[in-house]
Amino acid sequence: MESSKATTVEQQSQLKGRLKKTPKKKITWKRIKQQKLLIFLSIPFVAWLVVFAYTPLIGWLVAFQDYKPQNGFFGSEWVGIDHFITLFNDSLFYTALKNTLGMGILGLVFGTGTAIIFALLLNELRFSKFKKFTQTISYLPHFVSWVVVANLVTTVLANTGIVNNILQFLNLIDSPINFMSSPNMFWGIVTGAEVWKSTGWNAIIYLAAMTSINEEMYEAAHVDGANRFQQMWHITLPAIKPIIIILMIMNIGNVINIGFERQMLLGNNIVADAAIVIEKYALDYGISMFRYSFGTAIGIFKSVISIILIFTFNRIAKKTSDISVM
Repeated sequence: MESSKATTVEQQSQLKGRLKKTPKKKITWKRIKQQKLLIFLSIPFVAWLVVFAYTPLIGWLVAFQDYKPQNGFFGSEWVGIDHFITLFNDSLFYTALKNTLGMGILGLVFGTGTAIIFALLLNELRFSKFKKFTQTISYLPHFVSWVVVANLVTTVLANTGIVNNILQFLNLIDSPINFMSSPNMFWGIVTGAEVWKSTGWNAIIYLAAMTSINEEMYEAAHVDGANRFQQMWHITLPAIKPIIIILMIMNIGNVINIGFERQMLLGNNIVADAAIVIEKYALDYGISMFRYSFGTAIGIFKSVISIILIFTFNRIAKKTSDISVM
């Protein structure tokens, strides 16, 4: 077992050494001419990115105006940061921020954890037909609409649903639990639905990373007396660690961009305080009330927080593991 661990550490250190020693190639006209076909093929994607990702940023100026559609972009009054002051003075905004970060962090932690565990267990299956069948079944929830998922969750957790029936059959409860009317359970219900829907799909990239692991490492560990769990812990997990960290960095920005479909479909008036998130807040108190400038200010706040989270986590990952995306 010790020899296999030493082999893993040695291979990782050699890989890092090669990456550090690899000289950066300078961009020259000769290289541009050599890659002209690839550059030509990339033009539509760059154009799409500019038109749909960067050009709309001009609309951020609306957040500093008292924008009125009838007055247009140039005819509206400039109000500076008044909308941001209004936003930060609203107590409901902080409730929405708390709910957003809470559900976002729970979704990131449990979503990533379950995907990794599922991929590890699936990778250990030796019956190829059963493995492919399980993979196919696990992907299907990803393609199911949130409307359908919300109906399934509501039906399963209803007073007469299967969960309450099983709990009563096992004599664990005396009367049905009203899951959908409990604010304290709402975050857990949303997280559970998200994990069930996305685990199989999120596990794909981890499974792909596992296929690149040298089988000789497992054979050496087996000779040293390592069992299957020890092989997963000392070989598989360290081998996919860079992929895990990179995906965490890329997904950390989405902690505050969790959408509002799940909360809107699973929520009700009883759990309204636990269900409101920033995007629902922007919809209800911004766009729906024709407060376009206020809604834009909320969008800018979300984008700034996402950028801060990505750069912060990237810096932490680079210092602690020497792995980063930039």
